[in-house]
Amino acid sequence: MRTAVDTALSEFFDSRANHVESIDPKFTEAVGALRDFTMTGGKRLRPMFAWLGYLGAVDSDTSTESESAVVAAFSALELIQSCALIHDDIIDASETRRGFPTVHRRFAAAHAEHGWAGSSDEYGESVAILVGDIALAWADDMLMTAGLSPDAFGRAIGPWSAMRTEVLGGQLLDIALEAAASEKTTDTERVYRFKTAAYTVERPLHLGAAVADASEDIVRAYRTFGHDVGIAFQLRDDHLDIFGDPAATGKGSGDDLREGKRTVLFGTALKLCDEHDPAAAAKLRAGIGTVRAQADVDELREIIHHSGAADIVERRITELTESGVAALASAPINPDIRAQLADLAEQATGHRTK
Repeated sequence: MRTAVDTALSEFFDSRANHVESIDPKFTEAVGALRDFTMTGGKRLRPMFAWLGYLGAVDSDTSTESESAVVAAFSALELIQSCALIHDDIIDASETRRGFPTVHRRFAAAHAEHGWAGSSDEYGESVAILVGDIALAWADDMLMTAGLSPDAFGRAIGPWSAMRTEVLGGQLLDIALEAAASEKTTDTERVYRFKTAAYTVERPLHLGAAVADASEDIVRAYRTFGHDVGIAFQLRDDHLDIFGDPAATGKGSGDDLREGKRTVLFGTALKLCDEHDPAAAAKLRAGIGTVRAQADVDELREIIHHSGAADIVERRITELTESGVAALASAPINPDIRAQLADLAEQATGHRTK
C-alpha cells in the first residue's frame, strides 16, 4: 500500500508540473519543496487506515469502484498531512522534520544564501505558508480527480469536509490553550481529539467506509476505534518527544518543552508534582516554553520521569488501544481486515494488545 500511495502521489505531482512551470521558476521551486516533503518519510498511516476501512466494509461482489481510483483518493490524505505539518512547524518554530530542515527553514536558508533583501526568517515563513496552502488545495484536487464514481465521491465529501474542519479547529485550540497556559489535561485531550485522532485515524476510516457504502454499524465501530487509537497515538508521540531517540523520531529531543506544549504527559507530571514535590512543580511551570539549553531540557525530563507521569500515560495508552480494538469485535467487517486494523493500532501506539 505504501508503494501504491507513493506512486499515486508522484503521478499527481507529475500531472501538475506543466501548469506549475508555466507560472514561474520560483513557484516550481516551492512545489518542488512540497513534493520533497510529501514524498520523503512519513508512515502513510492515514491512507492505510482509509484503505483498510474500505476493504473491511466493501462488498467485492457488487462494487464497481476502480482500485487505482480508491487508492488515489485515499492518497490525497497525505497532502492534508503535509499542509498540517508544514504550518505546524511554522507555528512551533521547529528546525527539523523527519530528519531534514523544515520547509520554512529551507527557504530561509535559500534567502540568506542569495543575499536577498529583507528578513530571511520572514521570507522562509511566508513561502512555507503558501506551500502548505498549495498542499491543502491540491488535496481537494487529488480527491476530485481520483476517478471515484459519482456516488462514491458524493459519500466521501461528508467525512472529508468534517476532517478538514476538525484538524484546523484542533490546531487553533492548541494555540489558544498554549497561550492561556491551560493545565487541564481534559483540554489537551480535546486538542488530541480534533488535531490528531480525527484526521489520523477516525476520519480516514470513515472515509474508507463511505467510499465502500458501509452500514452505520461499521461507521460507528470505525469511529470509536479511530477516536481511541488516535488519542493513544498522540500520547505515544508525546512520550517519544520527551524520551525518544531523535535519530528515530526525526525531531529534536524535548521540542515540546521548548515550544511550551502542555501535553497530557506534562500536565500529568505537573499534577503529581503539585501533590508530592512543589519545588519540582515550580521548575516545570517556569521551564515550559522557556528552556533552550539541552541541560535545562534534561532537567525537566528527569522531573517528568521521576514524577511517575510516564507510567500513568502508558496505562492510558494501553486502555485506549485495547478499547479501540475491542470496538471492532462485533462490527460486521472482514475478519482479516479486523486483524490488520488491530496490528496497525499496535504499530501506531506502540502497545501490543495480544
